[in-house]
Amino acid sequence: MQVLMVASECAPFVKTGGLADVVGALPSALAPLGVDAQVMLPAYPALFPLLPKGQEVARFDDLPGGGGRLVRVTAQGVTLLLLDAPQLFDRPGGPYLDETGADWSDNHLRFAALSMAVARVCQGAIDGYAPDVLHAHDWQAALAPVYLKMAGHSSPRSVLTIHNIAFQGRYGSHLLDQLHLKTDWFHPEGLEFHGDLSMLKGALMYADRITTVSPTYAREILTPAFGMGLDGVLRARADVLSGLLNGIDTEVWNPADDTALVQTYDAKSLKRKAQNRAEICARLGLDADQTGPLFCVISRLTSQKGLDALLEAVPHLVARGAQLAVLGSGEPDLEEGFRRAAEGNPGRVATYVGYDEPLSHLLQGGSDAILIPSRFEPCGLTQLYGLRYGTLPVVARTGGLADTVIDANMAAVLAKAATGFVFDDVSGTGIAQVIDRAAAAYADPKLWQSMQRAAMRHPVSWARSAQGYCDLYADLVE
Repeated sequence: MQVLMVASECAPFVKTGGLADVVGALPSALAPLGVDAQVMLPAYPALFPLLPKGQEVARFDDLPGGGGRLVRVTAQGVTLLLLDAPQLFDRPGGPYLDETGADWSDNHLRFAALSMAVARVCQGAIDGYAPDVLHAHDWQAALAPVYLKMAGHSSPRSVLTIHNIAFQGRYGSHLLDQLHLKTDWFHPEGLEFHGDLSMLKGALMYADRITTVSPTYAREILTPAFGMGLDGVLRARADVLSGLLNGIDTEVWNPADDTALVQTYDAKSLKRKAQNRAEICARLGLDADQTGPLFCVISRLTSQKGLDALLEAVPHLVARGAQLAVLGSGEPDLEEGFRRAAEGNPGRVATYVGYDEPLSHLLQGGSDAILIPSRFEPCGLTQLYGLRYGTLPVVARTGGLADTVIDANMAAVLAKAATGFVFDDVSGTGIAQVIDRAAAAYADPKLWQSMQRAAMRHPVSWARSAQGYCDLYADLVE
């Protein structure tokens, strides 16, 4: 079966978050099941070195924002279709933001061009290539199913995966002509959303199937509390909505052979984690003599992630004898808040503003627990990495966090099934209370190691979810 995926990022080539990890890992997970998944991406500057190694397979003259060419190349085991449109993608900064941190003013053109090019490929733009399924990811690719329907094509069938419904690609209706969209589709049962164009809503209306990245999040987004204004649209299409839990690449994330660790380990050699903790302390300036648990945060620093509430709980965490290492960037006030927390608690709190992939591996390999107090979390990957590394997740009960972490309640502890700590109150008080629970468990080495081993046994690979996607594709094609 041939599947054409389209997304704005794909690890390891370009990454700002979990979307890239999913798009990068899923094709390899699908391959043993007989699914050939190719991934279409914008040719950002980071991908320029791949262009001379590939083959031009199509040209487009009339995309939104100008023309472009399509180059097919295989790299890191993934077949990529790169949309080379320099006027849209050859620029400094990130995939979505300029160097000042503001959205690129032409993002609507950039990602509409990507979506239209995908739709053209689905209509035969590449000789000898006819995908059975179009699989679009998030708002940046959401117009692809719309353009396909506008062209009157019922094949290939289309799937939209929502990774975070908070980001919707919402723009003024005056842009419809620029984006080559039918004005008679601009109505409440089509592309219109409170007077604006919503790219994501377009896909919700016109894709054949809708998935999201965990079963709990699939239920949550049907409610006003989590649907971000689109809950009514989703309830109307609930019969084609499903939640398929993300997995992780267990070869990239493997404490037994992770080259980012100073000491590898497995479930039978958990004491070796201590050497990685010592390296974290040396690298980030934490006191290596502290005997309490070391909590880490590896995250975008945003209120969605509940990190404003964590800041309120930092004094309690320190008073409890614990330490905190923070890696991430995001909202300026939270960046500054964690910098000040580190300055005010030398040796106990460390903050690295930015992102460093090897450091994220080291934090997973050397920390005792990872804090993820998100107010909503479609799936989350860092808790899965934590499970894999025996770094117990401390998570809010929402979305994929609720689906993947087994709380250390009495029944789960007695059954030796507990893999972390789950809490409901995302506030400074609620986080302080769950820190107390984790610190008390850490004080019992036998209990802590039992939980670590249970966490490391927990299935976190793509195997089950890849089969779910394969079944979904097969059902669509049939």
